[in-house]
Amino acid sequence: MAFLATLANCLLRNIQCLISPSLEPPELRLVNGSNHCSGRVEVLHDQQWGTVCDDGWDLSDAEVVCRQLGCGAAVAALGSAHFGRGRGSIWLDDMNCTGTEDAIVECSFRPWGDNYCYHGEDAGVVCSELPEVRLVNGSSRCSGRVEVLHDQQWGTVCDDGWDLNDAKVVCQQLGCGVALEAPGSSHFGQGHGSIWLDDVSCAGTESVLSECNTRPWGDHNCNHGEDAGVVCSEPPEIRLVNGSSRCSGRVEVLHDQQWGTVCDDGWDLSDAEVVCRQLGCGAAVAAPGSAHFGQGHDSIWLDKVNCTGTEGAITECSFRPWGEHNCSHGEDASVVCSDLEASQQVPLRLSDGPHRCAGRVEVFYEKEWGTVCDDGWDLCDAEVVCWQLGCGAAISAPSSSHFGRGLGSIWLDDVNCTGTESSLSECEAKPRGVHNCDHGEDAGVVCSGSCPPELRLVNGSNHCSGRVEVLHDQQWGTVCDDGWDLNDAKVVCRQLGCGAAVAALGSAHFGRGRGSIWLDDMNCTGTEDAIVECSFRPWGDNHCYHGEDAGVVCSELPEVRLVNGSSRCSGRVEVLHDQQWGTVCDDGWDLNDAKVVCRQLGCGVALEAPGSSHFGQGHGSIWLDDVSCAGTESVLSECNTRPWGDHNCNHGEDAGVVCSEPPDVRLVNGSSHCSGRVEVLHNQQWGTVCDDGWDLRDAEVVCRQLGCGTAIAALGSAQFGGGLDSIWLDEVNCTGSESSLSECEAGPRGVHKCNHGEDAGVVCSEPPKIRLVNGSSRCSGRVEVLHDQQWGTVCDDDWDLHDAEVVCRQLGCGAAISAPGSAHFGQGRDSIWLDDVNCAGTESALSECGARPWGVSDCSHGEDAGVMCLPNPLLKY
Repeated sequence: MAFLATLANCLLRNIQCLISPSLEPPELRLVNGSNHCSGRVEVLHDQQWGTVCDDGWDLSDAEVVCRQLGCGAAVAALGSAHFGRGRGSIWLDDMNCTGTEDAIVECSFRPWGDNYCYHGEDAGVVCSELPEVRLVNGSSRCSGRVEVLHDQQWGTVCDDGWDLNDAKVVCQQLGCGVALEAPGSSHFGQGHGSIWLDDVSCAGTESVLSECNTRPWGDHNCNHGEDAGVVCSEPPEIRLVNGSSRCSGRVEVLHDQQWGTVCDDGWDLSDAEVVCRQLGCGAAVAAPGSAHFGQGHDSIWLDKVNCTGTEGAITECSFRPWGEHNCSHGEDASVVCSDLEASQQVPLRLSDGPHRCAGRVEVFYEKEWGTVCDDGWDLCDAEVVCWQLGCGAAISAPSSSHFGRGLGSIWLDDVNCTGTESSLSECEAKPRGVHNCDHGEDAGVVCSGSCPPELRLVNGSNHCSGRVEVLHDQQWGTVCDDGWDLNDAKVVCRQLGCGAAVAALGSAHFGRGRGSIWLDDMNCTGTEDAIVECSFRPWGDNHCYHGEDAGVVCSELPEVRLVNGSSRCSGRVEVLHDQQWGTVCDDGWDLNDAKVVCRQLGCGVALEAPGSSHFGQGHGSIWLDDVSCAGTESVLSECNTRPWGDHNCNHGEDAGVVCSEPPDVRLVNGSSHCSGRVEVLHNQQWGTVCDDGWDLRDAEVVCRQLGCGTAIAALGSAQFGGGLDSIWLDEVNCTGSESSLSECEAGPRGVHKCNHGEDAGVVCSEPPKIRLVNGSSRCSGRVEVLHDQQWGTVCDDDWDLHDAEVVCRQLGCGAAISAPGSAHFGQGRDSIWLDDVNCAGTESALSECGARPWGVSDCSHGEDAGVMCLPNPLLKY
C-alpha cells in the first residue's frame, strides 16, 4: 500500500520519482559525518551512489532525510560541501520538500542527473540521533510511561527520587514542550521486562537522560508498580533556525503542517520576548530583521506582528491574517534569547564600558561577581563572550584592566577557548578562583554591537551604507545634516561594526525618512564608540526637514584578521567564510601575499610572512591553501587560491603576517593616495599641517613615508580644501632626507598661528612600476615590473650593468654594483614580462629601453634577472 501511495503521489504531482517496492538496498546514506545521522547526503540511482546539490537545500529537505534514515529531528541543513566533496554523479538538484514526506524521492526535484552544480556544492545534513527514550500509554507522544533503550531492549524507570527536573530532561530529549508533571506509581500503567534505571537524579539542564546520575543499568530495588511517568506540554509551533543554539535564529512558525517565516515589519523586542518565553529560552536580547540569520524559503506566514510582550505564545499577539503580507524573505524576522539555562550556568556581563557590549569581563559564581585574569586572553575568548551576550563579533580582547580594575574575586584564569563555544563556561580554564593574578590583569572585551541596535543605516546597498536612523523613545528617526562630516560618520561606522568611514552625505542622499528628526548639529571628534556619546542638540530639537537627512557610507568589515600578534597589524592570518573564521595554510605563502593582507587591514608595509604557525596554531577550518597574490590586489579574496576549504595542511602550517604599523601621515582629497591635503595622526585624531615654511623638501619626506614616488609639488593655501578640527604642525623644516615627517623639525604639536585656509598639501609622482625583491634592502634583489596590474620578472638574456644602472636610477638608489642573473635572488612566479632588455644606461626608466614585446620570452624563472645598487647617500634607511 505504501508503494501504491507513493506512486499515486508522484503521478499527481508530475515530478521525478524513484519507485521501489523494496527498502533494500538503501536508497539514501550520510557520509563523512560523526555518526550515521550526519554527513554528506548521497542517493543510490542506476546502481551508483551520487550526491545532492545544495541549491534550495533547507531544513525541510533535511527533515525528510532524517526521517527516511530513522534518525531524530533535523538539526542543520548544510551546503558548500560541509562534509567534504563527493565523487561521481550529482544526482539531485533544486530539491523542494515540504518536510512531511517519508522519503527524499517523494519530494520535487530536477530530472535525475540534471544540474548546474559541482561537488563544492554538495548538500549535507545533521540529524539528532534516534532518542533512546520514549513515553508509552499517554495521550500523545509527549506524555506517558518513561521507557529507555538499553542492550537493544526497552525497559522502564523506577520512580525513586523521580521529580520535575528528571521530567525536564525527558521532555527536552524528545523535543516536546516544558515538563508539566512527573507522576510515579505506574500512573500510565505497568511496563514489562527490565527496569533499567533507578535513583535518577537530574539537574534539569542535561540534554539526555543518560547524562543524569543513576544507579548502574539494571540495578534497582523496584517493581513495575513504581514505573515513572512524564507529562510534557506539546512541542511549540514555533522554532528558531540557523542560530548558534535553539535559542537564537530566524523565527519560523508552523501552519497548515508547513513551516514558514515571519516578516520584520514592526518586529521589535516585545515580539521577541514572547518567542523566547514560548521556547523557554530566557529573556529576549535582540530582535534583528533583514534576514539576519539567512533567508527562509516557502511561505511567509505572519506580518505586522504586534505583541505587548506579556503573551504566552506568538499566536496570542495581533497580526495580519495567516499568509497575508507585502514582504520578501529578505525581511525575515529573527530573535536572540538569553538562553535561560546557559545563563544560569555562568551569568556573564561586561562592566564599565561605553555600552553593554564592551567592558571588563565579569562572571557570577557563589553569589558574587568576579573578574577574569588576562593570562592567555585573546580574540577567541572574546568571541565566545560576544556570542554569549548576543553582541555580534569580537573586535578586540584588551588586557591589563583596560576598563578599570574590578573588585572582589578573580574567578577565572588561563581561559582557553577555541572560539566556537556557546558560553564561557564551556572553555578550558583553571578551577574557579584559582589564579596567580591581581586586578591589574583584568580581561576585557569589545564586541561589534549592542542589542537591540540603537542605530541603523537604511536604503543603502548593504548594512554599512544608507540613511542614518537612531532609536529613541521606541521610535526610529533621522539625523539632520547640519555640521555632518566624516568624524560623525566614523562613529556611526564604528558603532555598527563596519569598516572605515568612506563618505558623510547630506541632502537626503539615501532618500527622505519619515517621522521624527531626532538629532541635529552633531559634533563628534571621531573617537567615540557610539553616536550618543557625541555632542548634539536635545533630542528632537532641530530646524530641519527630511530633505536634510544625513547618510553614511562605510567600508564593509574586513573579512581578514591577524590573531595572537603584538598588535592588530601582526599575527596569525584568519579569514571569514560561511560566517566562520578559519586559517590560511603556509604552502607558497610569501611577502606578496602578506602585502595584500596588510593593505586590506589598513596597516603599513609587509615586513614578514612567517609560516609554521609562528603565531600559534588556530582552530576549526583551514579555509585557504596555495595562496598566490601578485601583491597588488586590494583584498586577499582576489588572489589565486584553491577552492575554499580545499587543502592538504594541518594547523601546524598556519600562515602569519607582520606589517608595520599604519603610517601616521596621509593625503586627503587628492586624485589618489599620492596627492592631497597633508594630515598627521596625533592623540588618536587626524589634524592638518600649516603651510608656513612648507616646501619641496618637506613634501619629499611625505612622499617617501607613503611609498609614493618623488615630490612634484608642495602646495599651501588649502589647495586641497580646508581640514577640520586640529592643526597639529606648523613651521615644519625637513632636510629632505628623513624617512618620516615626525623626524623633521617643527613647532610643538598643536601650537600654531594658522587657520585651515593655510593647510599644506603635497603632490607626489605615483610609485614606480618596478621593484627589487628578496634582497637585503630595497636597493637589491630580483627585478620585478608591473604590467596589466600584475608583477612579473625580467629574463637575464643580455642583462648587464647598463640595464641595472637604469633600474637603480628609477628606484632612487645609488649606482649599480652588479647585474646578477640565474635567479640569484630566488625564482619568481607567474609572468616573465621582459626579455632581451637592452638599455644604454642613460634612460630614466626600464620601460624606455629596448626589449621584446611584453610577455614574449624563451625563458624560465631560473633565468630571473637581479640588481645590486649602492644605497643613495642622501637618504636614510
